[in-house]
This record gives sequence, C-alpha cells and structure tokens, in this order.
Amino acid sequence: MKENLNDLHTFIVVAQERSFTRAAAKLSTSQSAISQTLRNLEDRIGIKLLSRTTRSVAPTEAGEYLLSLVQPAIAEIEHGMNQLSALKNDPAGTLRISADEYGIQTVLWPAVEKVIQKFPKISVEITSDYGLVDIVDGRFDAGLRRGGLVSKDMIALQISDPIQMLTVATKEYLQRYGHPKQPKDLVEHQCINLRLPTHGELYRWQFTKGNKTQSVNVNAKIVFTTLSPVLQAVRSGVGIAYLPIDMVQPYIESGELEETLKDWRHCYEPYHLYYPHRREQAPLLNILINALKENFNKA
Repeated sequence: MKENLNDLHTFIVVAQERSFTRAAAKLSTSQSAISQTLRNLEDRIGIKLLSRTTRSVAPTEAGEYLLSLVQPAIAEIEHGMNQLSALKNDPAGTLRISADEYGIQTVLWPAVEKVIQKFPKISVEITSDYGLVDIVDGRFDAGLRRGGLVSKDMIALQISDPIQMLTVATKEYLQRYGHPKQPKDLVEHQCINLRLPTHGELYRWQFTKGNKTQSVNVNAKIVFTTLSPVLQAVRSGVGIAYLPIDMVQPYIESGELEETLKDWRHCYEPYHLYYPHRREQAPLLNILINALKENFNKA
C-alpha cells in the first residue's frame, strides 16, 4: 500500500505538470527515477496511464480516470496531515488563501500579519486573483471575495464593511477637461479602467444617488487587470479612476487627488471569507478566522 501511494503521488504530479522535468524538480528527484516509478505503476495496474512524446506528457483516457479518482483523496490526506500539527500547542503548517488584490491589502494582510507574528511556525500562501477560482479544485483552504461573488455551497463569514467606491482625478486633469456633472458625462472623459478576468469585459462603473443607480461603460484611456496600477495612473494625471475610498482617501486629504461626482458614490457588498463545509473546523483556518473577526470587530 505504501508503494502504491508513493507511485500514485508521482503520477499525479507528472499529470499536473505535463512534464517529467518539472515533476522531477517539484519532487526533488531525477527524471529517470520518475520514469521508472511510472513504468512500475503501469506494469502493476496493467494499463497505460501516460502518453509520452519527446516534447510532452499527457494522461491517457485511463490515466484521466485514475487521476479523477485518486487526486481528491490524496489531496485530503495531505491536507489532514498538514492540519494535524496545528492541534499541538505550537501550531504549524501552511494556509493557502485565494483573494483579490484589494481584499489582500485592506482585509486579509492585517489579519495574516497578526497570525504569523503570534505563530512563527505557520506559513501563509496568498494567491492574488480577481477571477472566481474554485478553491476546492485549486486546493485552497479558503477564499476572500465580496459577498455577492461567493458560491452558495460555501460557508461565508463577513469580515469587512461594505466597500465604498468613488471617482477621482488630479486637480490638473479636472482643470484641463472639466468636472463631470453626471455619471453619463464620464463617456466624454479619459478614464482608467479594469478588465475583468472572469469574462474579459471592461468593468462597468456603478453609481448610486438616493434610490437611483446608474451603470456606465466608460471610455478607457488605459486598461489594467489590477487596482494598484490604476491608482498609480490616476495620480499621474492621465484620467479619471473608479477606486475604493480606502485606496484614495490619503491622496484626497493631501490634495493630490480630488473626488468627482461626490453625490454619486456606490457601495459594494462587504468582503467574506468562504470555505468548504468539510474544513470548517480546520485548526489553522480557525486561527485566521479569529484574527479576521478581531480586526472586523475593532473597525
């Protein structure tokens, strides 16, 4: 059984990497050792699992079927073994979190900083991604997204206030091109926008005044896929940007940026930490949850 598990783990890594070279590096072994391991596995099973060419490696139909059977089970075993160490008085292990850039900066990092300072043996791996990744398939312990973007089959915990959005530009830009009076006026301005990774479209800016909400497709002078360069670009004076208030408040207070359309701010749903039901009691995740709750309650 031990031999089978080791060989299956090697097969999974090769199937994921589609390369003996990358698999060997990941497993800290040689390509020849991996090749021999997989030949032995195929001989024992009696069926070909991988198609090999001089340039690539890919699972056969039987290999794909085996991968679908064993990959989730081995992932659960690895996750369980990693979490066992967290039951000791000195918690240790790695937490893997998927979050978007703004959520990392404003919500996740302040809690992670507390965790790693208090528990030196805990490591945290954070993947920045605006796409709606499957955290189970990606083997993440949890994800961080705005409430409306969380899958309904997940446990979701609110850990921030609603996210207030506003439009800003430099005073020099506004002196040159004028202030928009209504959201629809933005189509006449040079704007800095995001392209959404989920479906490749440009971000539609939302505005709310009283009970009225408007959505505007702005003319994008420059397009990015993350928020930090949007802030950098708007500070350089090339156009108007639509950003969370936390990112721009210091620059508004210093006079570097000026808010436009002050009566048309819009609020998005607050951030939620979400995770599968089966990992609700994972010790390392509970440590992070407690830190996030503590920060949210103090806000």
